[in-house]
Amino acid sequence: MKDFKDFGLGDMLEESFNIVTEGVDFSEKDTQEKRQKQTVFPILPVRNMVMFPKIVIPITAGREKSKMLLEETYQTGDLVGILSQKRSDIENPLEKDLYTVGTLVKVIRIIKLPDGNTTAIARGVSRFRVEKFLTKKPYFRAEIKKLADVSPQDKDQHEALLENIKDIALKIIQLDPNIPNAANFALNNTNQGEDLLNFICGNANFRIEEKQKLLEEKSLQKRANRCYELILEDYKKLELRNQIHQKTNKELDKNQREYYLNQQIRTIQEELGGGTESDIDELQAKANKINWSSEVEDYFQKEIKRLQRQNSSSMDYNVQRNYLDFFTDLPWESYSKDNFDIHRAQRILDKAHFGLEDIKKRVLEHIAVLKLKKDMKSPILCLVGPPGVGKTSLGKSIADALGRKYIRVSLGGLHDESEIRGHRKTYIGAMAGRILQSIKKAGTSNPVIVLDEIDKIGQGVHGDPSSALLEVLDPEQNSSFYDNYLELGYDLSKVMFVATANTLSTIQRPLLDRMEIISVSGYTLEEKIEIAKKYLIKKQQREKGLSTSSFRLGVAELRHIIEAHTSESGVRNLEKKIAAIARWTALQIAMDREYSPKLSLGKIDEILGVPRPKNVSEITSVPGVVTGLAWTSVGGEILFIESTISMGKGGLSLTGNLGTVMKESATIALEYIKSKHKELGIESDIFEKRNVHVHVPEGATPKDGPSAGIAMLTSMVSSFTNKQVKPHLAMTGEITLRGKVLPVGGIKEKLLAATRAGIKEVILCEANRKDVEEIKKEYLRDLKISYVDRMGEVISKALVS
Repeated sequence: MKDFKDFGLGDMLEESFNIVTEGVDFSEKDTQEKRQKQTVFPILPVRNMVMFPKIVIPITAGREKSKMLLEETYQTGDLVGILSQKRSDIENPLEKDLYTVGTLVKVIRIIKLPDGNTTAIARGVSRFRVEKFLTKKPYFRAEIKKLADVSPQDKDQHEALLENIKDIALKIIQLDPNIPNAANFALNNTNQGEDLLNFICGNANFRIEEKQKLLEEKSLQKRANRCYELILEDYKKLELRNQIHQKTNKELDKNQREYYLNQQIRTIQEELGGGTESDIDELQAKANKINWSSEVEDYFQKEIKRLQRQNSSSMDYNVQRNYLDFFTDLPWESYSKDNFDIHRAQRILDKAHFGLEDIKKRVLEHIAVLKLKKDMKSPILCLVGPPGVGKTSLGKSIADALGRKYIRVSLGGLHDESEIRGHRKTYIGAMAGRILQSIKKAGTSNPVIVLDEIDKIGQGVHGDPSSALLEVLDPEQNSSFYDNYLELGYDLSKVMFVATANTLSTIQRPLLDRMEIISVSGYTLEEKIEIAKKYLIKKQQREKGLSTSSFRLGVAELRHIIEAHTSESGVRNLEKKIAAIARWTALQIAMDREYSPKLSLGKIDEILGVPRPKNVSEITSVPGVVTGLAWTSVGGEILFIESTISMGKGGLSLTGNLGTVMKESATIALEYIKSKHKELGIESDIFEKRNVHVHVPEGATPKDGPSAGIAMLTSMVSSFTNKQVKPHLAMTGEITLRGKVLPVGGIKEKLLAATRAGIKEVILCEANRKDVEEIKKEYLRDLKISYVDRMGEVISKALVS
């Protein structure tokens, strides 16, 4: 039990003020001679308080020796020395635990409390200093020296300072709700001077150490100065606390008002069948049907609690509600069952697509492995080829063969990374990326997603979408794909991604490394005819509301349409031409006109317009004109290299919107001709007297690449020697200054373009023989291919003797 407890000014005034005023006569003068000469006094240790002269404070004693001391001194009227403890946690203090300066007090009233403790009302008399302790039992007794206060020299200044201290003390009483109103009365009725100063020092809310220093200060002026500093600091702190308290109360009042109104709104909404609780119940009901991991479950419950804390009429509530709607709409751990019937898959692929054996084989292999292993990461396929060859529709057929949902995501022109990764949900109008939106639309976590036109992704100020796709298309990373909107990893490893592209040149190398590249080449004439007969004619008749006998196109008619009205690797333009015929037929039927379902070639030309010229040999019958082969994003094409010799000083001019590489090829070709002019039968002085002009027609179309090297050199030699190039001959290959012929790419597309243009013979580099052997022989049965290593062989094979 604690020895003593400081009641404080408030307790004294509220509970004991009448007793104090009745029992104390402040005008009483001690006339006893023995008290003036007495130097040994009993000592009472106290804690958490410092006693000052001329003030009255109640003290409660708990220990028997303390109660005995107070009762004895009350009975005898002797004074007691009050010393404060240095540390309040010491129960039985020794001499070293007490301060040496204290206050002599007179016990003026004893009150016995019901709990057995004794409360003494004591009045301070004077300050003292302990000279030495004499005894410890039954209580401390010590020899002391009484201390006198030093009066101020400037009394007016001292009184003004006390007035300031009193004013601040009154303000503190008004501001602090813990101080009773009676303290205001006590302060106003205390005598000015030393009594007022000690009253404030003893009852102010100063630290014990500061109060002890004030007591030990003998100069009243210095004591007043320090008291003013301390009480002013307390006043400023109290004022700041009150400001914070008032502001907090305003916030609380506002929040309470909003809470009350929200409760009313909630009650009304519940009566109408809506509101926050119904939203949460609906979300919880959806969540109970989802089979997700404990991690996702914990995250969802955390977000639900966040929704509960928000005001249903606030914008943040709607944002959070939309987010949780999307969260619960995702097909977590929900997968469609794969169909492992390989024969069925092959029938579906063959029915929907003619040819394309490589891609069909790869899909069937995947189904076979999936059937054996049951669980494997889906491959990332990239179908590369010219437009119109069926790359996109092939993705739909793969989904049908596997029995999975099919989703197409168009990436052409995409230039914002957020379209892939989503926006953070804190933004206005935020939404998930296209990948997760597609997953949500599919309703399963293992659909077939076709990333269409992946080669046409742009790059803008909002990031690089192709870099964001690195995680999506990496089987080692996409098991925990992070979408900025979802803010949680989502498993994409079971999704089968099929990307399509027209060219690989614009796709980032790291992205290419993550995909399995499958080249989808253009169709031959025979394949196009079969595709038209099996698919295109029936499709257009069905879409235009025509019967299968409304019009008929035989092999000869289809061949004419393909050769005279289209020039492409795929069948998109062919389908457009057949659609035009179907519309013409529909018009005849609708207007009750007579027509023959068996369309002649002349009628076809009448419907489709003037056919394009087919005879290439007529153009190449002039010296200096060579047919080259080029690869473009729409497949293979033929192009003409023209050169002419004119009077001049040996200059070289290049026109036709040529790129840097083609210009370099022309320069190399001319330098080779100069170095080998004797072998080629060209006079040396012609190079100084003639200018050479090389032109590639269709100047509006940019052209570049090394594959026209041998065609340029052949064209120049033809012009210098005035020898014609053999008709129906085309060539492609890169040259060096030494006259060596190097291999080039896109051989299949170039050879198919040559057959479409009526070319009979093609000159290729010997190193391209392996590319030709991979092409089906029936595609090239009317085409002669000559392989060369040196430019001399090209000239001998190309020029007419």
